[in-house]
Formats: sequence, structure tokens, C-alpha cells
Amino acid sequence: MAEKHYFEQIDFSNSYLIPYLEKHIPNFYKCRILEVGCAEGGFVKAIHDKGILIKGVELEQDRVDTSKAKASELNIIQGDITDSKIADKLKDKYDLIVMRDVIEHIPDRDAAFKNLSYLLNDGGYLFITFPPRFSGFAGHQQNGKSAFRYIPYLQLLPNILIKFLGKVFGESDKLINHVIENYNIGLSIRKFKQLYKKYSFEIAKKDLFLFRPIYKLRFGINPVRVPEIPILKEFIIFGCECLLRKKV
Repeated sequence: MAEKHYFEQIDFSNSYLIPYLEKHIPNFYKCRILEVGCAEGGFVKAIHDKGILIKGVELEQDRVDTSKAKASELNIIQGDITDSKIADKLKDKYDLIVMRDVIEHIPDRDAAFKNLSYLLNDGGYLFITFPPRFSGFAGHQQNGKSAFRYIPYLQLLPNILIKFLGKVFGESDKLINHVIENYNIGLSIRKFKQLYKKYSFEIAKKDLFLFRPIYKLRFGINPVRVPEIPILKEFIIFGCECLLRKKV
């Protein structure tokens, strides 16, 4: 599974992420880049192969080990973006930080954004994506192994009902608890806006997706953007994608 994720990350980087960043970030090929939550390191590999300076930081040591096994030349370290000492560990400052589907899993988002802001040069960019807390699969139930994985808005049900359904479908306690936890610490679009404004970021580009760009690779479904519909957007979109710029 780890190897599958690694190659999917490379494919998605080359087909979508890199063209997106090339288009929207000035002097992209001269940027010093950091990926936070780089998982198996596929994006780091794709960027490194283009001759761009990039470092990755990943919380889970086993994923760091996988990245090293696949490409030992990559500069990837184990670390926590909420750690007050993370800047000392990373040493550099960056022109672009990439953080995909990570922020919604971090309880202490103030600590994360404080460090992200410090690690970015003035005028630098933060590319960040996440599924909103109230969206159909924000519980990540799609990681299940039964029909449980196809139930939308599952995380909005009472915990006792989520546990009951999980047991009926034969899902593991770990998966069931993750669905509950992902909702409890999930991030809404409204809270995200408050967060990035608090730490002096502004929107350079923002897209809300019914079908996210990664679905093209996984399911053959083209991305579908939706407009900013107050309140309703929190429920109907599957992904929020933002390019933020740190104010000078």
C-alpha cells in the first residue's frame, strides 16, 4: 500500500500539482520548498527530479523510512509541525510550503500556523488543501474495507451509531475511532478563514471542489468546482484548495 501511495503521489504531482504551482507562483523553479506531511515522499521526489530545492517533514517514522527506501537522495526528516523546535530542526526558511490534507488532522492548529508563518519568507506561499469538517467523507470512512466506506456524512451521526454501524459492517475499532476523531478535530472553511487571517495570510487563489483533482487519477472523474454558497458550501464540497500568501 505504501508503494502504491508513493507512485500515486508522483503521478499526481506531475499531472496536476506542478503545473498548478508553475502557473500561480512567480519564479517557481527558483523557490526553496518545504512539504509538511509529505507521507511517502512522492511530491518531494517529483520536485527534486526537476532540480528544485525541496525538503520534506513527516510525522510518522515508518513513512519517512518508506521514502528513504524508495529514494535515498531525498531530504526528508521526521518531525511535527506543531513542535516549538521544528524551525531549529528544519534550519531553513522557504518560499513555498505545501501541506495537503494534513491540517484537518492537527488539533493544535495555532501552533502549526505559527510555525508555518515563521518558516515562510515574507511574500512566500502556502499551498494547503483539506476536506471540510461537514463534507460527505471528512470522516475518512472511505478507508474502510466494507460498504461502510460508501456512507456519506457518516461522521455527523451520533458516536454510538457510528460504532454500531462499524461493527455491523465488520470494520476495525481503529477505523471506527478514526472516523469519530476526524470529525471531532475537523476543520470547517469558516474556521480556516479565521485561522489564516489571524496569522497574516491572504488568499492568492481559492477553489472549492465537488470532485477533487485527485479523483481524476483515482477514478477517472474530472474536477468539478463549485461556487462559494454560504453555509451550504461546508456540506456540498469534498475539498477546499487554497494558495495563501504571507503578507509582507
